Amino acid sequence: MKLLKKALLAILLVVAVAQIFGPRLNQGDPASLEPFIAETKPSEEVHKIMKQACFDCHSNVTRYPWYNNITPVNYWINDHVKHGKSEVNFSEWSSYSLKKKEHKFEEIWEEVEEKHMPLNSYTWVHRDADLSQEQIDKVVAWAKKVQADYKSQMAQAQK
Repeated sequence: MKLLKKALLAILLVVAVAQIFGPRLNQGDPASLEPFIAETKPSEEVHKIMKQACFDCHSNVTRYPWYNNITPVNYWINDHVKHGKSEVNFSEWSSYSLKKKEHKFEEIWEEVEEKHMPLNSYTWVHRDADLSQEQIDKVVAWAKKVQADYKSQMAQAQK
């Protein structure tokens, strides 16, 4: 019994100390999204959807929930954000080539249309990110239009 108490106390101590440390937060400047918005011109509704369902994991600006203060949850969230940004980072949009932008928009509409994005693990706690079919249709239509615009620009550049 004495060994069990010592083990529990050691675990408690490790958990308490772990709360002091955590991953670096993804809290960049919201203005970093302005070039993406200006270039792709989403409607007000699509912009709102992107803010609710996409930007937390796919930009340098994350709205963290209260439970991000709990280790190891904060590491799990950080891993999701890091992976999301590696796929597409709207805060870094200006650095992407025209070809990459066109390809990313193809991926955007496919992932949203197939309901792979936003992730279920995200929508469980961000209910406003759980998209209705109408919202999905609007995002897909916008993304297809933007992709077509990029394709047109690429064709113009090749002439």
